[in-house]
Amino acid sequence: MAHTHRETAPARLSRRTLVAALGAVAAGAAFGVQRATTAQAAPAPGLDDPAKKEIAMKLVSSAENSSLDWKAQYKYIEDIGDGRGYTAGIIGFCSGTGDMLDLVTLYADREPGNVLARYLPALRRVNGTDSHSGLDPDFPKDWRKAARDTAFQRCQDDERDRVYFDPAVAQGKTDGLRALGQFCYYDAIVMHGDGGDPTSFRNIRKRALRTAKPPARGGDEKTYLNAFLDARVWAMKQEEAHSDTTRVDTEQRVFLRKGNLDLRTPLDWKVYGDSYHIG
Repeated sequence: MAHTHRETAPARLSRRTLVAALGAVAAGAAFGVQRATTAQAAPAPGLDDPAKKEIAMKLVSSAENSSLDWKAQYKYIEDIGDGRGYTAGIIGFCSGTGDMLDLVTLYADREPGNVLARYLPALRRVNGTDSHSGLDPDFPKDWRKAARDTAFQRCQDDERDRVYFDPAVAQGKTDGLRALGQFCYYDAIVMHGDGGDPTSFRNIRKRALRTAKPPARGGDEKTYLNAFLDARVWAMKQEEAHSDTTRVDTEQRVFLRKGNLDLRTPLDWKVYGDSYHIG
């Protein structure tokens, strides 16, 4: 007589346990795949990422100071003959445009009696002009002296961010732009400011919006950035002092043509005929 094999209760329990365990493993694997896919789909860092911001500072310095050593520019000061008086510091604060006055005021608030505080009345008088009245002959020397003070360096960093970097990055993100587009905005606001005149950053952007839509409005990012850079070149050519457009032509457009919308290194570019590299 054949014997029918009957599983004992412990055996049945073991099989159910095994099935449950296998299910848990499969679920875990699926979760792992989902996590990996999510990680791969994560957006690249914006320009406010510390590493990207360092790149941005070097790119601007290559155009403004012919050097990648942007931290050496805290002490920089000269009149470049563009009608804005003295241009100085890491971002080109100008005695004729108000941002230098704001900077020196901040420094005086933080460090009363500093070497530049005595120039505040003169800076108020020359604001809006190219005059050096009340600044010469010692203002450049005293600026360089102040630049050795870490408190003044922090003031320059903070004003750069408040007036130029943070607004540019915020507008770039609002428009759906990645790091390169945010940098294009930043470089434009550094040179042109964000006032009401036709060549200001906001009006360069408006000019671009006439012909292209940014990604946030359903447009193609490269197409929009080309339109923005076209408008930027137009604005630069309105002023003789800014008519050399190589910081656009042989820098920003180089990255754009390569499709490097995230400003990934290595980067190679030229400004005013000089070659630069970030590895």
